[in-house]
Amino acid sequence: MSQFRYRGRSGRGETITGRLEAESVDAAATRLMNLGITPLDIAADGVQSASVSELMQKLGAGRPGTADLVLFARQMYSITKAGLPLLRGLKGLAESTHNVRLRDALHDVLQSLESGRDFASSLARHPDIFPPLFLSMVRVGESTGTLDNAFSRLCEYLSQDQDVQDRVRAALRYPLIVVVVIAIAVAVITVFVIPNFAPLFKVLGNDIPLPTRIIIGTSDFVRAHGLALIAALALGVAGGRHYVGTEAGRFRWDRLKLRVPVIGALLHQAVLSRVTRSLAISLDAGLPMIQALTLLSRSAGNAYLCERLLQLRDAVERGDGLSRAAATAGIFPPLVLQMLAVGEETGELTRLLEEVSGFYQREVDYRLRNLSAMLEPLLIVLVGAMVLVLALGVFLPMWNMIGKIGHGA
Repeated sequence: MSQFRYRGRSGRGETITGRLEAESVDAAATRLMNLGITPLDIAADGVQSASVSELMQKLGAGRPGTADLVLFARQMYSITKAGLPLLRGLKGLAESTHNVRLRDALHDVLQSLESGRDFASSLARHPDIFPPLFLSMVRVGESTGTLDNAFSRLCEYLSQDQDVQDRVRAALRYPLIVVVVIAIAVAVITVFVIPNFAPLFKVLGNDIPLPTRIIIGTSDFVRAHGLALIAALALGVAGGRHYVGTEAGRFRWDRLKLRVPVIGALLHQAVLSRVTRSLAISLDAGLPMIQALTLLSRSAGNAYLCERLLQLRDAVERGDGLSRAAATAGIFPPLVLQMLAVGEETGELTRLLEEVSGFYQREVDYRLRNLSAMLEPLLIVLVGAMVLVLALGVFLPMWNMIGKIGHGA
């Protein structure tokens, strides 16, 4: 007999999933009907493979990314704009979606809609896939009858956010590769190259230059305690990841990232561009200011800025204006604070928030275009320092040996 996974509905309308043994799919369906379960889906599956699949999903494998949400929002905009029934459109999306977790989530959303829940509440059953801002926008669009506009704004927002993230990663890829290559080169020279020169240098006795003694000592130490150093490095990385996973560690790490020269300012402006654009979209959709700021603090992606946004929200909740609260938060430059003040006075806060987002976007674009030029001096200094140390360590004793030979002749 074979194992089958099934999804069915009980006499009360509740969704039931599980496994059973049967000789065929028809036999499994008959057995379910005898148990009072109306089968909706039956598929052959081994217990072992299903357990592995569930374990991988629990570990986050195959989690939909921003690109998947952009595609989903764009497709939902087309469906709602064309007036296609929601259930029919979602069934088509569930069948054509390639991401396994998103497809399973859409099937669950369909079942939730069929049981009488609204669309936003059905999506909210999967918070690991749909972020809070996404859910709030859908809820507002559903309640106001402007679901197509909500998905249009979400598509635009997610597309811009994905573009900024991709460009930041691409800009940081080159310096990271250079640093990694330098580290590998130093490790190879220290472990394999320097030991071959060590016997030759020791002929000089006490006349070995200081840079050479440092290099030889480092090489001997690494070769003697290499496994211990690797274990200590692994423990340090694991401990650091665990600490960053805590609330206090995450806060300190995110604050430290914003203080890194060159990179910190870029990350800061990229996050603020996303925050101000999200606030403009939320207010334009009709969300209250307090709720919008709460959602933004959750989706900021940086614990330090999240705390600052919560302080801003608390100040607004106490009755302060947005511009005054933003000034006390200490994360916006004076120009942006002036634009917020003008927006409050003229009643065009949403438009000026979009201007602020555009301002940060242009700053991010400028920094991304010039990032390589700004990092090149640091990389040149790093490479030059490594070459200088190695050159002094290798050539100074050789010059001393040549000098002794010359004096001896």
